[in-house]
Amino acid sequence: MLQNASFIGFLRTILIFILVYTIFKYVMRLLAPYIVRSVAKKAEAHFRNQSASQKPTQKEGEISIDKIPNSKPSKHDVGEYVDYEDVE
Repeated sequence: MLQNASFIGFLRTILIFILVYTIFKYVMRLLAPYIVRSVAKKAEAHFRNQSASQKPTQKEGEISIDKIPNSKPSKHDVGEYVDYEDVE
């Protein structure tokens, strides 16, 4: 059977939502500094680990080549070479 919603039940639901929102806002205002601080510490540790692993192991002035380029001759035919002279 279909039941009709009562006005008292509607008000009670609205009041529960307002109460939960207010409590959540108050708790987050108290806990937000701790959460932000812990996230910042984790990010700082992550960046420190990244930068520590990327420190160069070579001495100053040495050269290192990470990748050797492929030295294949170009197979593109760009045309004939024409020797020319400047005419004044």
